[in-house]
Amino acid sequence: MERTGIVTIKGNPLTLLGPAIKAGDRAPAFVVLDADLKEAGLKDFSGRIKAISVTPSLDTPVCDLQARRFNEAAARLPQDVVILNISMDLPFAISRFCTAAGIDRVKAYSDHRDASFGNAYGVLIKELRLLARSIFVIDKGDVVRYVEIVPEVADHPAYDKALGIIHTLVGR
Repeated sequence: MERTGIVTIKGNPLTLLGPAIKAGDRAPAFVVLDADLKEAGLKDFSGRIKAISVTPSLDTPVCDLQARRFNEAAARLPQDVVILNISMDLPFAISRFCTAAGIDRVKAYSDHRDASFGNAYGVLIKELRLLARSIFVIDKGDVVRYVEIVPEVADHPAYDKALGIIHTLVGR
């Protein structure tokens, strides 16, 4: 499924592949790779609140700040909340970035192999084979509670809004 008119990069329109996920939907399954090339997916975080921070590439300034912002927030969240960062970066590059940036609370994953996450969540950019900047918050029952696909890929997401949803889910 191709969707247009949702995101741009520097004003140029892009095409997203996959379905339009919205609040209230069941969270789709996906498979990504960690820094050790081990598979991980939605099922590995069952029973927890999941915030998925999606970045095009951690090697860009906005993506770097997005990962750092969620890493700081993760330090103040209870253990039943997990924050994932998913990008198309290679697992080795993700590992290098996380080590250099001190990202130790966010779990960073690569979708480069199969674009499983990007296709399942409708954020795979057809023209670039990158993921559109977005945030998904999923409750303990695997129901999507918040979706933000940032209209201009180079812009920041609404961090405070996503974190507010997480705080509501944990009862804060």
